[in-house]
Amino acid sequence: MNTDVDILQLVIATVLFFVMMFGIGFILNMLLKTTWFPIYLFIFVLLPVFIWQTWDKDRTFIGNFTAFTFVDILPAVGALVGAYVSGATIRALRRGGYKMF
Repeated sequence: MNTDVDILQLVIATVLFFVMMFGIGFILNMLLKTTWFPIYLFIFVLLPVFIWQTWDKDRTFIGNFTAFTFVDILPAVGALVGAYVSGATIRALRRGGYKMF
């Protein structure tokens, strides 16, 4: 019974991270007139900050990266997909003739 709750929480967390990165990425794309900035922001800022926060000095370099589990990686992948979809949405809107995006 407990694993059902964990899977439900994992799905909700992944969807939540997707929606948050899509929304933040969409707003940043509108304000900064860029297309792929949210992906760069996610890869070069957010992921290293997350890795730095969870870094354990007692483990080896490889040990720190193998400590991440599926539960840690899936919401991050959902957020990365949300950042990509926000860029693709802005790109499609610009191609469609919407100048405000």
